[in-house]
Amino acid sequence: MKKLTRQRLHEIIFEADTKAGKIFDEFLLVFILLSVLIVILDSVQSFKEAVKNTFYILEWIFTIIFTIEYVTRIYVTRKPLKYIFSFYGLIDLLAIVPTYLSLLFIGAKTMVVIRIIRLLRVFRILKLMQFMRATEYLVASIKRSQYKILVFMMFISLIVVVLGSLVYLVEGPEHGFNSIPKSIYWAIVTLTTVGYGDISPQTVAGQAIASIVMLIGYAIIAVPTGIITSELIQGHKSKSTNTQVCHHCHDSDHVDDAHFCKTCGRALHEDEEKKI
Repeated sequence: MKKLTRQRLHEIIFEADTKAGKIFDEFLLVFILLSVLIVILDSVQSFKEAVKNTFYILEWIFTIIFTIEYVTRIYVTRKPLKYIFSFYGLIDLLAIVPTYLSLLFIGAKTMVVIRIIRLLRVFRILKLMQFMRATEYLVASIKRSQYKILVFMMFISLIVVVLGSLVYLVEGPEHGFNSIPKSIYWAIVTLTTVGYGDISPQTVAGQAIASIVMLIGYAIIAVPTGIITSELIQGHKSKSTNTQVCHHCHDSDHVDDAHFCKTCGRALHEDEEKKI
């Protein structure tokens, strides 16, 4: 009976396929929004003076609720460490730690605004799993592209160092380019088409170099996008709206009509578990 109760809690807390799970996540999102709102309003002196200790009390109420939720998630998971070190596990932990740290360090409580990241769970509730899948594809594509992007960034670094040093020799301190690092800064600002305008070349040769840097900037601005897009297309998979999480191995990437976990083979539903 205890096993079934634990599994039932797992379905409610980690999934949004059941009515109870959807209601739980909806209440959780409301608490997250309210707690973030309180932290924001607490930074406004006029609000803080008007309500006095009310915000402080409410913040601790929300922190205790989130702490109970976090501990319960660890309890119902068969592999607690996998949840603890997962993306959502780390976010859930970071959502409660700042309030406790505020007892030791002044100002740490403001970091509880990180709870806003937990609103990513809204995608599960609204069954908009395609957005979560798209996010997963994007992250995976960036990881697969990291070496290509690294080579690209090294190439860009080489360009700004060379062109920055060149414009330093051409312009010199009399035109504001009083060091190579400052000239490299100018090259980066120009290459990225930001153009703060705090320093600019005054000589014909310097302006010619600036023109080259601008043209290079326009030419390379789409390169990282192209690299990631290529990987994104190659890594594209079929989309699913399933939010079920295996309570044995904590895998959540299942097809819509799945009854058993594709990773460990254990039943995903309580009724299937009882049949076995």
